[in-house]
Amino acid sequence: MKKTKLKIDMHTHILPAEMPNWTNKFGYGDFIWMKATDDPKFGDMMQGNEFFRRIEENCWNEDVRIVDYDKFQADVQVICTIPVMFSYWAKGKDCLELSRFLNDHIAEVVAKYPKKYVGLGTIPMQDTELAIQELERCKNELGFKGIQIGSNINDKNLSEPEFFPIFEAAERLNMAIMIHPWEMMGFDSMKKYWLPWLVGMPAETSRAACSLIFGGILERLPNLRIVLSHSGGSFIPTIGRIEHGFNCRPDLVAIDNKRNPREYLKQFYYDGITHDIDFTKYIISQVGSDRIAMGTDYPFPLGDLEIGKFMEESDLSQQDLDNIMYKTSLELFDLKEEDFL
Repeated sequence: MKKTKLKIDMHTHILPAEMPNWTNKFGYGDFIWMKATDDPKFGDMMQGNEFFRRIEENCWNEDVRIVDYDKFQADVQVICTIPVMFSYWAKGKDCLELSRFLNDHIAEVVAKYPKKYVGLGTIPMQDTELAIQELERCKNELGFKGIQIGSNINDKNLSEPEFFPIFEAAERLNMAIMIHPWEMMGFDSMKKYWLPWLVGMPAETSRAACSLIFGGILERLPNLRIVLSHSGGSFIPTIGRIEHGFNCRPDLVAIDNKRNPREYLKQFYYDGITHDIDFTKYIISQVGSDRIAMGTDYPFPLGDLEIGKFMEESDLSQQDLDNIMYKTSLELFDLKEEDFL
């Protein structure tokens, strides 16, 4: 098994162990909050006043997480909230309060273990002014290297003009953006067989990528660093179809940007969650290993909970492995190698 100087997981999720009942606090909505259980190793995520999901302590206990990562000789976790916490449907000021609570918790974890954790913030995307306000706080007060946002905002594509000032501010502040699928299209009509997670999530990520390309956001903001979760979902596997649609129906596709979508493949970064070494090699052939950063979706079962082991045990070159395991993350989040050694 090949080894690398550093091992950075750029896609992990965390929650505070304790949260207020936001639904009671704000007086409306089905906000997610944490309820203690009789067993301190488990906690119940509540949605409003209804049970949502039981989670284990590795979702909030930073010490347990470090022990888990030590088993796979992994050094650093980039932590962000769980997408269900985005709450873009809420009033902007309430989402801002929730975002600040979550971001302050992540900042505390990073401050406690600066060699083990890097933080990404969440912002109230439904309110442009408040979103930029919290983005600036994440950068200037909390020292975060980026933010995580959803693949759509209340079913609006990321190409909508109201979101452009947020992307513009992120480029200005040198803040990376991780796009995570959520509120999957077709959710209510395909709940059986876990299809929203198996089919909807990959499609959502492609939706976000195509919106940013066709809407001209990447063309206008060439220095904006964006990473697509889950290896870009269905974006790279269907780029031939996307390109063909651009060529054969420019009257429908190329209305806001005349540049071929294939040319943007290397403008994105991608995490390494493929669960399939052959597909990982295909992505390398399309964008290069210097655009791929190891990620896991820890601590959730659909993630790569062996922290990149399938790549370390493969025949990937040492250079490709070095890029994926740490060098791409250093570039993506503007980090210094010596800060973690």
